[in-house]
Amino acid sequence: MHASSPSLLRNALLLDAVASGATGALALLAAGPLSALTQLPPGLLGGAGAVLLPYAAFVLWLGLRAAPPRRLVLAVVAINALWAVESGLVLTLGWVHPNALGAAFVLAQGVVVAAFGGLQWAALRNAAPHPA
Repeated sequence: MHASSPSLLRNALLLDAVASGATGALALLAAGPLSALTQLPPGLLGGAGAVLLPYAAFVLWLGLRAAPPRRLVLAVVAINALWAVESGLVLTLGWVHPNALGAAFVLAQGVVVAAFGGLQWAALRNAAPHPA
């Protein structure tokens, strides 16, 4: 079964919105317990949650549109790329010193975010009008 590029794009945006919203809510509401489990700073977790919630709302709004504006989707792709790169940098540059679970969490969410960005980019490229 082949999904059309517009529906693939909308689905990729909706999945990103749900994952970002869930992660943001968890990080914001449970920063203390998550910090105890991961040794990631509670301020980092709470701050990430506070950023993710409005981002998730914006991406949800885009995903619910019949034809998400290309420029806004490109902004989402760029934000996802930046988030993924920063996820690696935060560990590589020693900005935080999590335990193994915390490092795995940071790396895993960076990989998922990169995958969302890649899927959104591919769907956007396939949805672009082709010359006759």
